[in-house]
Amino acid sequence: MMPLSRPLTGLVGLLFASTCCTVAHAETIDVSDNHGGSVAAYNARWTELARQGVNVRIVGPCRSACTVLLGRIPRSRICVTPEASFGFHLAHRADATTTLRRAYAADITSWINAHGGLTQDFIWMRAPDTYRYFKKCS
Repeated sequence: MMPLSRPLTGLVGLLFASTCCTVAHAETIDVSDNHGGSVAAYNARWTELARQGVNVRIVGPCRSACTVLLGRIPRSRICVTPEASFGFHLAHRADATTTLRRAYAADITSWINAHGGLTQDFIWMRAPDTYRYFKKCS
C-alpha cells in the first residue's frame, strides 16, 4: 500500500492510489510526518478509505491537506498518540481552503478560530488538546 506519510502527487498519483491498492476492512493506517499536498487528492483518498472502513492512528504530524481526513474518517475510527499533531493553515487555492473548512467539524473549527483562525502560518494542535477531540490509541 502507498504510505500516507508522503503526499500524493498529481492525478497520476491519485489514480494509482485509487486503483492499485485496496485496504482490508478495519485495517489501521498510521499517519506520521505527513506534509500534505493536493487537497483534492487527499480528499478523494480519505473519502475512499473512509468508505472502506479503515481506522487511522495519528502517530506524528498531519499537516495541511492531510487534515482533510478529519472530515472524512469518522472520529470513532481515529486515535492519537502523544506525538500526534495537526497543522492547520490556509491552502494555496481558495477552493482547497473551502474543502478543508467544510471537512472540519464545528468543534475543530472552534479550536482553530480560538487559536487565530486559518492563516498562511500553521496553527498546531497537540496533546493535550488532541485528547479533547480524539481518543488515545491503546
